Amino acid sequence: MDKISPKILAVSWGQLEVEGLNTEKDFKLFPGGGRAWDWNETGTRHKPGIQPADIEELISHGATTVVLSQGMDMKLHVDPATLTFLEKKGMTTHVAETRQAVTIYNKLAENTPVGGLFHSTC
Repeated sequence: MDKISPKILAVSWGQLEVEGLNTEKDFKLFPGGGRAWDWNETGTRHKPGIQPADIEELISHGATTVVLSQGMDMKLHVDPATLTFLEKKGMTTHVAETRQAVTIYNKLAENTPVGGLFHSTC
């Protein structure tokens, strides 16, 4: 594996701490790095939720597996079109509550080119 996906060091309401990156509310993480996830870039809202456009950057950085967090209270939906998009790309996908998603992601990051979208509130 060429590029390692950064580990999430801590998660709490409204805050994620990621190895080698700043602390942010929401993150896009992928092999080789990550950045704050600004929902306004793609017009993401809680419903219909995570869109294909939110995922493209993860794939372009080499992720073969994607972890999508739905927030601490599971308020963030995943647009069905996103799951179809990922399936057509042959991506392994995990959708979970944020703390569970962090656990899944960190385990995968040990030996898989994984990307993830993490929402640290609702």
